[in-house]
Amino acid sequence: MDEREFECCIEAMQKGDRQGLRQIYEAYARYIYRIVYGILSNRENAEDVTSEFFIKLWEKADHYKPGGGHKGYLATMARNMAIDFLRKYKREELTAVVHDMKMDEEEREKRETSRTMSRRIGEEQVHSAESEVIAKINLQEIMQNLKPREQCIVNMKVLGGLTFKEIAEALAIPMGTVTWQYQNAIKKLRRCGYEEF
Repeated sequence: MDEREFECCIEAMQKGDRQGLRQIYEAYARYIYRIVYGILSNRENAEDVTSEFFIKLWEKADHYKPGGGHKGYLATMARNMAIDFLRKYKREELTAVVHDMKMDEEEREKRETSRTMSRRIGEEQVHSAESEVIAKINLQEIMQNLKPREQCIVNMKVLGGLTFKEIAEALAIPMGTVTWQYQNAIKKLRRCGYEEF
C-alpha cells in the first residue's frame, strides 16, 4: 500500500467507512504484529495489542497528518502501545511484589509473635524471612536515590526486558545516553550495597 492509498483509506475511515480500516488491516496486520511481538515476546499478548492497535487507529483516524510517512506512523504507534502494555503489566507486577512484601512483613510479625509465645520457630526461619523483607525494602530505598529518568531506564531494562534501542525510542533520547544513564544507575545501586544487578 502506497502513501496515497493509505491516505484514501484514512479519509474513508474519517467518514465512518470501515472498508478503509479493513484495507489497512489486510495490508499491515502482520507488520504490526511483528513489531508488537518483537517487544512483548508473547504471542497472546501480541495478538491482543495488535487487535487494540486497529481499534485505536479507527478511533484516532482524525488525528492522522498526511505526508509524514504512514509506515513510520504505524510502527511508532505500535511500538508505543506495546511499551504501554509492558509498563501496565510491569506496574501490576510491581504492585503484586509490594503486596507480597506486605504479606512477608505480616508473616514475619506472626512468626515473631509465635516465637515469643512458643520457642518452636527456629532462628533460621525468622532470619531468612527478615533478610528477604529487608533486601526488598533496601532496594526500594536505594531506587529512590536514583534520578527519575534513571529509575525509568532501570525499570524498563530490568523489569520490562527492553533493549537499550527500544528504551531510547520510547523515551525519544539517544541510545548512548540511555546506556550511559543505565550504567551510572547500576553503579549507584552497587555503591549502596545492592549486588543483584
